[in-house]
Amino acid sequence: MKWLLPEFIEDILPAEAMRIETLRRRILDLFFSRSYELVMPPLLEYTDSLLTGTGHDLELRTFKVVDQLSGRMMGLRADITPQVARIDAHLLNREGVTRLCYCGSVLHTRPAGPAATREPIQIGAELYGEAGVEADLEIMRLLCEALEVAGVRNARIDIGHVAVFRAIAHAAGIAGELESELFGALQRKDSPGLKELTKAMNPKTRDALLLLPELYGGPEVLDAAEKKLPKIPEISRALETLRRLARACTVPASLDLAELRGYHYHSGVVFDAYCDAVSGPVGRGGRYDEVGKAFGRARPATGFSIDLRSLAGAAA
Repeated sequence: MKWLLPEFIEDILPAEAMRIETLRRRILDLFFSRSYELVMPPLLEYTDSLLTGTGHDLELRTFKVVDQLSGRMMGLRADITPQVARIDAHLLNREGVTRLCYCGSVLHTRPAGPAATREPIQIGAELYGEAGVEADLEIMRLLCEALEVAGVRNARIDIGHVAVFRAIAHAAGIAGELESELFGALQRKDSPGLKELTKAMNPKTRDALLLLPELYGGPEVLDAAEKKLPKIPEISRALETLRRLARACTVPASLDLAELRGYHYHSGVVFDAYCDAVSGPVGRGGRYDEVGKAFGRARPATGFSIDLRSLAGAAA
């Protein structure tokens, strides 16, 4: 049995390999046509750099090994996006807008879902140097085009914005362990847990937090949020951004104000792409301005990545 591979690690055989390669070429050609430049970060690097700016979101998903040359800890990348942010911040070091794209394997210590591989092939695009909503709109449209190029069935996108919860929490002075517990309850849509965690809060804050899991659906969600959530400038700006993105999305879009995936990593809009034949998200993205700051060069940043293996399976 020496030939057996580790669990959730598989060979890619000819038919699937051809589907993946065909999609890779089509999507990269799409990126090139929109002036995105290709970069190829290394498979592993020192964890000091690899995990910079990602909070705890990648720590547990990253395989770690000791470098036999330096004795330092290295990580096998679980996500290419932080590496591209490092390239933009320190190697290219350009002023103004930079558009970069990439494609390569990543490794996960555990599969993301019951049927997921631990070695996804990640393809994506990142836009640096533009803080306005126009950059988010460009990235959203590019994701929609990539799904169209792939020919998947019933593509759809869920859109959220981490600033909504963050603004409520900060206005109420919520931080530390309580903020983390609220974050977890919102991600699980755990209304009983939220009620317990908020029972000692002032009524306005409590009502706002309890409302977030209910704010899921079409454009009417934003109308309800404007009426019922606290009048905080950050929330108003987030809702306007969501409204513009939902209008611009060329596939069916839904809004979820309790979606906080990557809360310690993302700084603004977040979105997940779904399609038939894939149980979880086939693509993910959003704004992550804080990562550039962690690399010592603050740069507005927004982008997305797609699991190319899942996408190829859905397009088969």
